Amino acid sequence: MQFFARRYWQWFLGIFILGLVWGCQNINLSPGPAEPSQQIVIGTTSRIRTLDPADAYEVLAGNLLTNLGDRLYAYGADGVTLEPQLATQMPEISPDGRIYRIPVRQGVRFHDGTPFNAAAMVFSLQRFMDNGGQPAGLLAGRVSKIQATGEYELEIHLKEPFIAFPELLAFSGLCAVSPQAYRMGKGEFNPTTFVGTGPYRLVSYRSDALRLAPFADYWGTSPRNSGVDIQVFSSSANLFNAFRTGTVDLATPPLDPNQVQVLVREQAQGQWQVLRGPGNVISLLSINLRQPPWNQLGARQALAASINRQRLQARVFLGQALPLYSLIPTIFPASQPVFEQFYGTGTPAEAGQWLKQAGFSEANPLVVNLWYRANIPSNVLAATVFKASLERDLGAAVRVELDSTESATIYRNLDTGAYPLVMLDWYGDFYDPDNYLEPFLTCEEGNLQQGCQVGASASWGSFFYSPKANELINQSRQEADPSRRRQIFQALQELTAAQVPFIPLWQNETYLFVRNTVQGAQLNQTQQFLFSPLTQRTLPAASPSSQ
Repeated sequence: MQFFARRYWQWFLGIFILGLVWGCQNINLSPGPAEPSQQIVIGTTSRIRTLDPADAYEVLAGNLLTNLGDRLYAYGADGVTLEPQLATQMPEISPDGRIYRIPVRQGVRFHDGTPFNAAAMVFSLQRFMDNGGQPAGLLAGRVSKIQATGEYELEIHLKEPFIAFPELLAFSGLCAVSPQAYRMGKGEFNPTTFVGTGPYRLVSYRSDALRLAPFADYWGTSPRNSGVDIQVFSSSANLFNAFRTGTVDLATPPLDPNQVQVLVREQAQGQWQVLRGPGNVISLLSINLRQPPWNQLGARQALAASINRQRLQARVFLGQALPLYSLIPTIFPASQPVFEQFYGTGTPAEAGQWLKQAGFSEANPLVVNLWYRANIPSNVLAATVFKASLERDLGAAVRVELDSTESATIYRNLDTGAYPLVMLDWYGDFYDPDNYLEPFLTCEEGNLQQGCQVGASASWGSFFYSPKANELINQSRQEADPSRRRQIFQALQELTAAQVPFIPLWQNETYLFVRNTVQGAQLNQTQQFLFSPLTQRTLPAASPSSQ
């Protein structure tokens, strides 16, 4: 149930997590080698709830922690290769896959001057689990013990083998924090401060503005700018206007699709560039297998065959999303369009055949009672287009009923089975396909007759129970061979398409809008947005003839 608190955000939030060229960074309270004019201003409409790594679970906070802190591991210049950061090498793993021995760097200091060592890293990870913040289960559900085995070496003991555990250790909240500045204990959080080891340090914090400056004693390479200002705008219209007039150097959505469309069109004028690529946010339908008609496989398959994703892409998102045919987004090579292979692309002819095969007709229509989050504009429009599309293509053979309520209410009641069919979204915590399958398909307690009673699928309101899915996920978590692991992911995707406990709908595209006075911005696969490579550049003066 770790996704609940942060799913209140619309899918556009996922757009914010953008990747820039990775490099070791250095931060300095004084300008250092950079000139004062090298201050970078970034605008966003995302809100800041907390900067405490043990409680932060929103996109903006995660992006800030990525730049303010260091983790044991981070991604390299190609954006997909995991490399040591505070660790000095990749972990030594015991033969049973349960113990990770990790050496850590010497000569590292926190922003408050406290020396970093293995004990400080153990404190940070233990605090992440014990303080009971929103993301605590990411680690607490997998780790049985963390201990320092030397001044600069630690061991992490897992409850079960998990081959993607190093990728999890790159999660933004698993950064080192100063034992002198933080306390261990349930609910002991520091929401408005941050004291870590990263290339930038927090100079000032307000709900609508933050200032970051380079950390003079950083162990790595210095940032190429003299600091970063984060401006939080009250509306997308204000951010849109601020970027167009040059008040901010970079704009990170959420922006309205029409505003995105304008900025994409006007980049031809040469004042800014638009970076665009597939994102890591997926939207889906969660199907309650306990409620009729969805307790019938044929009904679920008929619905899967009836959805025209291209229509949703065009009419809801103005082309700013990608049709999705798997729970695994296309940023991973393991992603396969299994729903397209099983059910086609939602044409009336294909959908009609599946409806007829399942026994539905004008005399016995398939009743689709879809719930959606009323406070998410994209969901409101998507639900309307969904209803119109199905009824236009299939006529009286389908009857669509729409219901809505606020995000908080939906997430609070999901595991009660209150909703027969509900539109939701998800963005992964770490860069591995496992994070798009295990959170949906696993079940700790259940049976084929009653479905899942305790586990991930029950948390999503699906109650899907499959011993085969549990078995395949366990295999994928222990399989070290990439090709064999990809085969397991293929089998899991095919199982999902065949049983239809969830239906993938669309995958967001990421956008970053960059004024032409800034260089160093680049998208990458892991969706990280690093500030260190950004620099201001001086544009050539216009000649008299061009003025």
